[in-house]
Amino acid sequence: MDILNYNRSAWNNYVDKQDRWTIPVTDEDIEHAKNGIWNIILTASKPVPHDWFPPLIGLKILGLASGGGQQGPILASLGAKVTIFDNSDKQLFQDKKISDRFNLGIQTFQGDMRDLAMFSDNSFDLIFNPCSILFIDNVAQVWKECYRVLKPKGILMAGLINPITFQVDENAEKIAFIHNQPYSDLYSLTKEKLEKLTSNNEPLVFGHSWTDQIGGQLEAGFKLTDMYEDNWIGENPLDRFLPSFMATRAIK
Repeated sequence: MDILNYNRSAWNNYVDKQDRWTIPVTDEDIEHAKNGIWNIILTASKPVPHDWFPPLIGLKILGLASGGGQQGPILASLGAKVTIFDNSDKQLFQDKKISDRFNLGIQTFQGDMRDLAMFSDNSFDLIFNPCSILFIDNVAQVWKECYRVLKPKGILMAGLINPITFQVDENAEKIAFIHNQPYSDLYSLTKEKLEKLTSNNEPLVFGHSWTDQIGGQLEAGFKLTDMYEDNWIGENPLDRFLPSFMATRAIK
């Protein structure tokens, strides 16, 4: 299966259905940001600490697999020079609409997060990558490309998903492990479940190990400087047992 094209179609479908992760910020959010009142997220709910960011005016930021008009417009409203790179053309259009309305100057490019060849070495000061590596099967190449396109001392912020969340049946009466690690919709699900997933045009996901998610950043050359955990704030049964997310801050 061509995962890239399949997931592009699935996310375009999410935009059509107005999934929560495709709804852009409001005009009021933009006005608040211009007045210094703002928050953005890498994971499900917890805002990224403001002290994770250097001064934003003139900062060159790559929103990696960050389409949807939720983070890029806020950062651009704060004075950053924002580029959004995403697999979904309809998600990118969400950013473009907000950018055009408020003259934010956001640039948008469509492509595979594992291949940033259109950007030269040392192009960006900061990469903002909300939870999205679950939609690709090989995350090591993402970290290598992030390292390449960041300037020396550049910052990588990434939203990661606890691999355990892919291994359990969260809807069972008692949560139990049902899948091995690493998880893959393509190979971990039964044929019937996979066919149901694809017939509904749901994105395919991959549960990467902490070794691939965090160790992969270190192997690419990054130095981890901070992290925090997050959950669904009661929206998921797993919240009773463990955090489903981690956000990391690393420097080149």
